Amino acid sequence: MGQEISFSQFDNSDFDRFYQKLNQETALLKKMIEQKKFSTRSPVAGFEIEAWLLDKKMQPAPINAHYLATLNNPLAFEELAKFNIELNSSPTPLAGNVFSRMHKQLQSTWDCAFQHANTLDSQLMMIGTLPTLKQSELSLANMSDLNRYRALNEQILQSRGKPINLDIVGAEHLKVEHHDVMLESATTSFQIHIQLPFDTAHHFYNASIVASAPMVALCANSPFLFGKNLWHESRIPLFEQAIETGGFNGAAQGPIRRVSFGTDYARHSIMECFTENLDHFPILLPANLNSSPEAFEHLRLHNGTIWRWNRPLIGFDDDGTPHIRVEHRSPAAGPTTLDSIANAAFFYGLSKNLADEIMEKGLLLPFPQAKDNFYQASRYGLDSHIVWLDGHKHRLQSLLRTELIPRAILGLKSLGITTCDTEDFLMIILQRINNKQNGCYWQRQFIEERSQDIALSDNLKLMTESYLKHQQSNQPISEWGTL
Repeated sequence: MGQEISFSQFDNSDFDRFYQKLNQETALLKKMIEQKKFSTRSPVAGFEIEAWLLDKKMQPAPINAHYLATLNNPLAFEELAKFNIELNSSPTPLAGNVFSRMHKQLQSTWDCAFQHANTLDSQLMMIGTLPTLKQSELSLANMSDLNRYRALNEQILQSRGKPINLDIVGAEHLKVEHHDVMLESATTSFQIHIQLPFDTAHHFYNASIVASAPMVALCANSPFLFGKNLWHESRIPLFEQAIETGGFNGAAQGPIRRVSFGTDYARHSIMECFTENLDHFPILLPANLNSSPEAFEHLRLHNGTIWRWNRPLIGFDDDGTPHIRVEHRSPAAGPTTLDSIANAAFFYGLSKNLADEIMEKGLLLPFPQAKDNFYQASRYGLDSHIVWLDGHKHRLQSLLRTELIPRAILGLKSLGITTCDTEDFLMIILQRINNKQNGCYWQRQFIEERSQDIALSDNLKLMTESYLKHQQSNQPISEWGTL
């Protein structure tokens, strides 16, 4: 969805023309896949991290246009809301001391971005949902000034034909009505990318689906929204409901939704996802991109308006050869740059190990079970119980320690990651599991310890200030205190 478009108003001819281009590019993609014209390059790692611009009162600061213009960093981009930005990485071969290099790059980018916010009397913070956020701040007045966002808002509301009803039952119950897509901007994430040789891409995609439950629980950092204590990773139901619209014929409630865990594994090829895109999802942004079919710009724009928690992407190598990437979207942003890269290390290692097993033995976990695991883990975090490959139910915290960390170690070894990087970054994950402290647990503990002495709104502000201070120390979340 990073592609800007020229207009935000469309007529029927725009939709017809776009569909013809999309159909043509989907057919070309299928042909090129059959002819094995996609990149066979060894795995390449990357990420995107979304962040909040805040004022001194820990409220959103809608200044991203001025902030980005004066920051002038090619890795920094606007997001849906004027108080959010996105920081990208440079692609890095997934081998050797890749995580040390990724952390060095992210820390350098983050330090520069954070210091620049300070020059504008603001703060920069990475967290899944902002605890101090008010619903009134999610208004069209705070939408970034880009055509694609205005068009997305208009098309989603038109396809729904009714307001957006947010209804999340967690530790507490939140039920609100909203009249635009700005609820989506309350969800900020750490999106992990991996470019893969085409012949193994769908196996890794399937493995990332299986890995999603432990990932979302391990990285949970979004318990609070509008003053309510909800899921361990409240971004999941929030994002799914914030732009809830389904397939053709007005099926806003399903059976296939634009934000979802998906409908199945890729049984034979990653092509199955793009065929489903064409067959089941109406066009939202029928821009006239005036490009050759080989650029796949219509296909890529359409794919960018379908938000699977694991999403296949089409990109290009430096020599123009098309490639496949898998984007894993379940982790929340933060709590620190160190935690973020440790999350990526665990994801790459676990998914590689699972992909190797899938290639050897086939799919061992039914898709509906992988999906159920994901939502259980999103709601209950490390306390959740999930059904694993052996068909038995396990407490996720124990499963992570006894089986999944060892699997991640084996996966990283098979990728050629150095022993030093593997040990350093997976130790951060193991310490988080042993201490049972991710971002969600830390936030809830902070609020609980002061709940008798202070109003909730003041408590949330104090927590956000403390979180920001800890974040700048770059100590992993497992080592944070609440005092």
